Amino acid sequence: MTQPLPDLSAAAPRAHVDEGRSISGLSILLPCFNEEGNLAQAVRDAMVAAERVSRRHEIIVVDDGSHDSTADIGARLAQTHPSVRLVIHLSNRGYGAAVRTGIAAATMPYVLITDADLQFDLREAERLVARLDIADVVVGHRLRRNDPAGRRGAASAWNALVCKLYGLDLQDVDCALKLFPRELIQGIELDSDGALFSTELLVKTLATGARIFEVGVHHYPRTSGRATGGSPRVVARAFRELVRFHWALRRATAQRG
Repeated sequence: MTQPLPDLSAAAPRAHVDEGRSISGLSILLPCFNEEGNLAQAVRDAMVAAERVSRRHEIIVVDDGSHDSTADIGARLAQTHPSVRLVIHLSNRGYGAAVRTGIAAATMPYVLITDADLQFDLREAERLVARLDIADVVVGHRLRRNDPAGRRGAASAWNALVCKLYGLDLQDVDCALKLFPRELIQGIELDSDGALFSTELLVKTLATGARIFEVGVHHYPRTSGRATGGSPRVVARAFRELVRFHWALRRATAQRG
């Protein structure tokens, strides 16, 4: 049975943010894997957020080979709302591959990378936009991570490891709120398909000479679907990619001088 789509015109019910800045255009990327319970609301929130900070926008949904009705919901949203675009991977290729596909598809001057799991208030993108006057790239860091204790511990250890290896002075490498100029991010050669992606992206961004600024954002518990970022398969793939791309990332680190 086809599920009805919610009203996408209503305002999202989370914390009010008003930073008072606007950009000319924004592509919001929503990589998805089995997010049928979250996608429609995520698109709704993305539309509300984009309208607050940009004069034009597009929402790019990348279905990464989902086994549920995520792609069907995305297709219906794209048919109903001209600003929504759907790109489909026929098989599950990984988080990094899904984001790379979204980056390649983006057409607006700025690109916001986020998730479709509803763990962020996307209106807090205003806080990122407001810092574009002092940085080229603005990324979030979770003020309090609302995930199970085991995953928080593993994420903290991973963040410490990659920051040590590649000289990153960042609190939250994997936070899924990252705002980039499109020309900058589309000019970076990215190879990781899995969870190493965020590390690779930030290391290579700094290698271009771009300035990165972190902004604190809120993080909410997942209420639908199942998180896969802490699964043994995903973790093992992250470490395999860390070994595979280590020297390339070290070379990029050295380019920063």
